[in-house]
Amino acid sequence: MTSTPSQPSQTGTAPGEAGSRRRILVVTPDTLGVLMAGPAIRAWEIAKALSAFADVRLVSTNKAEIHSDAFPVHFADDSSLHSHVEWAEVLVFQGHILRTHQWIKDTDTIIVADIYDPMHLEQLEQGKDLGAADRLAVAIDTVEVLNDQLERADFMVCASEKQRDFWLGQLAGLARINPATYDRDPSMRSLLDVAPFGVENDAPVQRAHGIKGTVPGIAADDKVIIWGGGIYNWFDPLTLIEAVAIAAKAHPDLRLYFLGASHPNPNIPTMRMAVEARKRAEELGLTGSVVFFNDAWVPYTERADFLLDADLGVSTHYDHLETAFSFRTRILDYLWASLPIISTDGDTFAELIRDNELGRVVPPEDVDALASAIEELLFDADERARIAGNVERFAAGMTWATSLTPLIEFCKNPTPAPDRVQGIVSERTRINNDLHKRIAGLENSSSWRLTKPLRAVAERLTGRRPEL
Repeated sequence: MTSTPSQPSQTGTAPGEAGSRRRILVVTPDTLGVLMAGPAIRAWEIAKALSAFADVRLVSTNKAEIHSDAFPVHFADDSSLHSHVEWAEVLVFQGHILRTHQWIKDTDTIIVADIYDPMHLEQLEQGKDLGAADRLAVAIDTVEVLNDQLERADFMVCASEKQRDFWLGQLAGLARINPATYDRDPSMRSLLDVAPFGVENDAPVQRAHGIKGTVPGIAADDKVIIWGGGIYNWFDPLTLIEAVAIAAKAHPDLRLYFLGASHPNPNIPTMRMAVEARKRAEELGLTGSVVFFNDAWVPYTERADFLLDADLGVSTHYDHLETAFSFRTRILDYLWASLPIISTDGDTFAELIRDNELGRVVPPEDVDALASAIEELLFDADERARIAGNVERFAAGMTWATSLTPLIEFCKNPTPAPDRVQGIVSERTRINNDLHKRIAGLENSSSWRLTKPLRAVAERLTGRRPEL
């Protein structure tokens, strides 16, 4: 673990020739450490999978505090990131990396955009805590962050077929679906494919009890529902807490445990919904007796200790646009631990849960339906065992080794997108590029430099920059 990149591997053969190994850089803006949220976990698992056939570097632009025997892990600021990108044949990234490091778009590196998170839809909910002007500005900027990725990437992966349809629409609007990309592959799979979050390849092993008999107020024989991640604005913990209050009246051994009440990344503030969840539990008199909040994020390598202490996994959310195109990554951990699942209807996993009998699906914000589902699964031992068996069998086909196959296959034989090679861009992009060139030319002109003092005076007098 270091901020100084190691030297490129010397294979003696050109990239792609027999005996050579691809040089692949995986970059995340999230914290790589003992405590990791979804983006960092995904980057870590991608690096692990690609390192089976390639020389891989995993880089965080935020913080890197862990190491791997299979690949080096680095922190990189903008300066040191240059060296990593120059070393790489292929860059796999997520989040705001192209926005914060604009120069990457102008390199010849083959770029893979990991767009498993439609963050512009997420932002519609998350931004409700901002003022109206700031909320609008952030929402529009997030759209452009994603447009940058969709316009530059040579290949993209998303989390589900439903997401893929959504992204294809945005790609069409940006003219990435054009004769060059279509003629190469009418299915467009060579430009955008599905590589969802996966389940760990190895079965979970409990080394110590994380919840039962460990958390004050939760006995070894209590029935535990686990909320397996953070409490974000696009989730609905309030309906869940109210349903638990109903079910607990008949079952005093019922417990609800929120695994991640705070985020491991200090740059992610506590969201309004996390505050509201605590408030609702307090109002109902459940905090510390029926409802429990874990104030520390659980280390990635220790989460099995908590999951295997649970009897039921839950994911509840509201009926809005983010839900429709989401892929609830916490549910993968429920699958890994063979936990029956209760989920709100409307997202990708609801259909999978229903079709494969992995638990129960309930309408959004329906307290009574949720309380009934809890009753059915948590206190009917035979039904819970039957569902758990279904979950275990289903999870076998959802491992990282399987889910990342499209990404692995592309990285084994990476090629630049044909429209990028031919210089095909949308009319919108052409106009923007032309405008930037004109402005740059004007600002570099002698007349612009000579009139700079006059413009400075005008700015002081008017309080704004004069229009060109």
